[in-house]
Amino acid sequence: MLEPETISEISSMVRSGFYSRDRLLEIFTEEMYAPDELDPAEVSAELDAQFTQYEEEKQSYPPTTDCDRLDAAFKMMNERGVVAIQNAGYTQSDGFEDVGESYNQHPNKESVLGYCFYHGQDLERAVNGVGLYFAFGPVDPADEQTVGIEVGNIVRDSLERNGLAVEWDGTFENRLSVPKLNWQKR
Repeated sequence: MLEPETISEISSMVRSGFYSRDRLLEIFTEEMYAPDELDPAEVSAELDAQFTQYEEEKQSYPPTTDCDRLDAAFKMMNERGVVAIQNAGYTQSDGFEDVGESYNQHPNKESVLGYCFYHGQDLERAVNGVGLYFAFGPVDPADEQTVGIEVGNIVRDSLERNGLAVEWDGTFENRLSVPKLNWQKR
């Protein structure tokens, strides 16, 4: 029988809207837990139940959700010279790696001012109603106090233009957040 904590983790990852059922089965039976620690049949049954419930919940979502606004804001950031990635790795270090890879593959590096991302731990908190934090910064770490703040202002403006209320002290030392984000991802 699955522990309540494991069921809660499954529920959060299903509702994040980023993973297929098969990918979550792999994550829970091979990556997050040691092999053979969880019964694949029990995980599979819980995934089926959670996905069924999630599909029912989506029927009551408003026409435009905060997640739709977030998607539009990330698109806007990318158009404004910020490499912006949602669900970038699981930790902040993973997020920096993902940003580095995206920047290295960018067709016009000269147009990139900086980056913005949130990682899997940030996502878990958002799904659980605790708001969402964003890492941001310049391409060149030497420009943190100048271009870094400019990137932060682009991130804030993109989020606010898309209807999300942002908290940020305007410095590079603190991450931006959307504290009242209602996570409803289709």
